[in-house]
Amino acid sequence: MTLGTTTGDKPDSATRRYARLARLAYRHGRSDLVQGLGLDEFAVDDDEAAPGAGDPVPDEVGRRAEAFVRDLEAMGPTYVKLGQLLSTRSDLLPAAYTQALARLQDDVEPFGFDRVREIVEHQLGGRIEDLYGSFEEEPLAAASLGQVHAATLRNGRRVVVKVQRPEAREVVRGDMQTLTRLAHLADKRTDLGRRYGFEGLVTEFRKTLAGELDYRREARNLVRFGELTAGYDLLVVPQPVPTHCSGRVLTMDRIDGRKVTDLGKLAWVELDARPIVEQLFACYLSLMLGEGVLHADPHPGNLLLTDDGRLALLDLGMVSTVSPRLQEKVVRLLLAITDGDGEEAATVLAELGHPLADYDAGAFRHDVSHLVSEAVNAGPELQAGSVLVELSRVSGMHGLRPPAEMSMIGKALLNLDTATLRLDPDFSPAEALRDNVSSILASGMKVSAGGIMASAIEAKEFAKLLPKRANRILDNLADGEFVIRVDAIDEEQLHTVLQRVANRLTLGLVIAAMLVGAALMMRVDEGPRLFGVPAVALTFFTLAVLAGVALTLWIVSTDRKVATRSRSRVGNT
Repeated sequence: MTLGTTTGDKPDSATRRYARLARLAYRHGRSDLVQGLGLDEFAVDDDEAAPGAGDPVPDEVGRRAEAFVRDLEAMGPTYVKLGQLLSTRSDLLPAAYTQALARLQDDVEPFGFDRVREIVEHQLGGRIEDLYGSFEEEPLAAASLGQVHAATLRNGRRVVVKVQRPEAREVVRGDMQTLTRLAHLADKRTDLGRRYGFEGLVTEFRKTLAGELDYRREARNLVRFGELTAGYDLLVVPQPVPTHCSGRVLTMDRIDGRKVTDLGKLAWVELDARPIVEQLFACYLSLMLGEGVLHADPHPGNLLLTDDGRLALLDLGMVSTVSPRLQEKVVRLLLAITDGDGEEAATVLAELGHPLADYDAGAFRHDVSHLVSEAVNAGPELQAGSVLVELSRVSGMHGLRPPAEMSMIGKALLNLDTATLRLDPDFSPAEALRDNVSSILASGMKVSAGGIMASAIEAKEFAKLLPKRANRILDNLADGEFVIRVDAIDEEQLHTVLQRVANRLTLGLVIAAMLVGAALMMRVDEGPRLFGVPAVALTFFTLAVLAGVALTLWIVSTDRKVATRSRSRVGNT
């Protein structure tokens, strides 16, 4: 694959970027692409091909999804990363598309070693021969944002060097400007945009991609994950070389081994994988729900079995944080799923999500309870990641916009389930989840020294201000000035609506009276006449018609303005 968003080393113009997006929308703007939005729950059945007499006919939706993935790959690094992010949003896309996007690859042709030398020497401030003992000119791997070279330091330490493509930032910057403008227009002018908030999604994507383009942040992620996994002797994280890292160059330990995806069944017969799987599962749950650190893509391709029987965690460029509030909610949600408590699961999701205008709480609660019940019936085969992904889809379908982190946690758990089952097919994620979540919940109840100090400061401020506030309340009570205000409804808006209704009724009655009066005056034989009709009657009839037209135009105009303001408020919230 070539880097589709560039011509040579120069980023495409805005016109070409818009043209590519227009072609993408034209080719894939079909009903199956938006079926995940809840518009047609029977779309999958319609598109499934009937089996023939011979080999089964490939699924039409799956073919379209794969074509969509190929088009994204051809459009360059921004859209590859966007596709990887969309693979976590099952509330936006059908399952066939999210599954295809999860396999999205960004292998591209490597760029020349002369450019590699130029970037490394400019970024690190020295000649490659002085910085490294050896540096392989042929890259180990090349992707849309950068490529990796094997090297050694002057002291003999074996490392790999990740070098960012020279045009990557300019390409991404131009693509993000285009996507931001289109998302803004979609939110402003389409119902789907107002429903799902595309501009907010693009903003989060911009932040994630900007962080991935800064290799210093990935170096910090490696250090942090190394510290957090220090207690797991079967897990290893390559560490960076701080003196040889910059925003566009990352030097880190080279770990020899084989990818989990390249290992056959025979390889696992000779290895007891259960201890590795248990540590991997416990570690990732602790990171997500205890430390608030989310590795967004722990799929088997990012796991390396080392020669000494450990598991190396690779590719930590896309790491997000999980807020303490969200951690607690997800722990409650996972416990509700494993216990089969659909009502509690629906309650937690409602607290997490943002309800839209068409949110149906009753239907949502019913569907969530049904989904959790089906998940519990799976028994040991229960995969919490797939349940969370499906819950996100159900939330979006019922008008409850889930937080973006929710889908990412679900996708991370789904990838974790896949990785652990590949390592050990007999491993039960449901049992491990129940055991680990309970311990995480118990550890979350512990009070830290910082928490105790913050509580003490708040108690001090409360005790200091309490007498003054109590005296003020008592003085207001004694003087008869104590007032309680309850903002139950918007009184000003209600008054405006009632006044508008009264005005319309009054004008309608006046117009009706004019029409009745004109009709009665038609029988008068005396006085001037126009077109054979009494002039007075014709005058009142004309005034009534004009007033009726004016009233109709006024009603249409004001209702349209009110509807526009209401949609704007919903979109902003």
